[in-house]
Amino acid sequence: MAITKAKSLKGEITIPGDKSISHRGVMFGSISEGITELTGFLDGADCRSTISCFKAMGIDITQENDHVVIHGKGLHGLTKPEKMLDVGNSGTTTRLISGILAGQHFISSLNGDDSIQKRPMGRIITPLTKMGAHIKSIKDNGCAPLEIGGSKLTSIHYDSSVASAQVKSCILLAGLYADGITSVTEPAVSRNHTELMLSGFGANINTNGLTASIEGGPKLVGQKIAVPGDISSAAYFIAAGLMCDNADLLIKNVNTNPTRAGIIKVAKDMGGNIELLNERIVSGEPVADIHVTTSQLNGCEVSGDIIPALIDELPIIAVMAANATGTTTIKDAAELKVKESDRIATVTENLKNMGCDITPTDDGMIINGGKILHGTHIKTYLDHRIAMSFAIAGLVADGETTFDDEGCCVISYPKFFETISSIVNR
Repeated sequence: MAITKAKSLKGEITIPGDKSISHRGVMFGSISEGITELTGFLDGADCRSTISCFKAMGIDITQENDHVVIHGKGLHGLTKPEKMLDVGNSGTTTRLISGILAGQHFISSLNGDDSIQKRPMGRIITPLTKMGAHIKSIKDNGCAPLEIGGSKLTSIHYDSSVASAQVKSCILLAGLYADGITSVTEPAVSRNHTELMLSGFGANINTNGLTASIEGGPKLVGQKIAVPGDISSAAYFIAAGLMCDNADLLIKNVNTNPTRAGIIKVAKDMGGNIELLNERIVSGEPVADIHVTTSQLNGCEVSGDIIPALIDELPIIAVMAANATGTTTIKDAAELKVKESDRIATVTENLKNMGCDITPTDDGMIINGGKILHGTHIKTYLDHRIAMSFAIAGLVADGETTFDDEGCCVISYPKFFETISSIVNR
């Protein structure tokens, strides 16, 4: 696949379903009573891993494209899998399912690909152990493969050192199987899809500032959920619409949950022409159509409490910064180092190769924008967000941009390059 500079970018697009909500819909539906129906489901590799894991534990799940039906068996209806659960490349699957597995009467194990086996799981091992769970890193290195389950859980209050929806959700899901009330306090607000969706399924869950609490032993009941478009996927086209010449783009049906929508604030802070249209609530989540047009972007600082609301968008924000006038500083984002790749290193390497003036830091990067970017061969490190961010960079770069492996986009956006082709005029 080769990307060249776009002369114009125009049209209306609908992006794939929200990955976070798709994962949770399958998980929560599986431990609920009755039928859960998901429409707009993200049919990507990560979400398929979640379906596969719950099928392996006896849940009847049928899928036809973006329509998924889950026949739930209640909190205690899962059965011991015959072999090790395979989470693929999905950190969300790994950490959230661990909370559910911790409360089961059986012991199970899970593992994933090379990337998953390097990602830190101590951040869930510690709180689950405090709840009385049997959970261990089989290689004793704080990473997958993990062995989990077979213990009675007790409720705790946990002060998390990281603002992570995966950690928070893991603890809250384990709290479903504990007596009393389990609570988690974070240093900053992370995405709240678990709280919103579990409440809809019937859990007694409350949020007070930075603390989320859940009462154990509820009866969860299957739901119908319309999954909105994923703002993390929309972010690439928000950036493209702001950066490309002669751009006028409408991105329809996007989840604009404030705990996820930091990219919108940053785009506005950089001077981007971006507006939300047709704002509404769908299945408990705020949704809107996003209109973007060509803009003169300016550098800004991206730091502090907004970081959890855009952690997955920082690679494409760095690309926007490279095309902006002035300096952009990204900090307080050390979490980038433990994603599918070390995204501080991978973003820096690839932007430097395109001619950008960028300096990595321990917790982010400093980007002096305004230099003309040149096409190059992108090293994706099998990271879908790196591949997609630099495909968008290729739309504003001179020459040709190629990739060592663009196939990794299937993790979250299987038809990403088809969407580009539908709106770009070269």
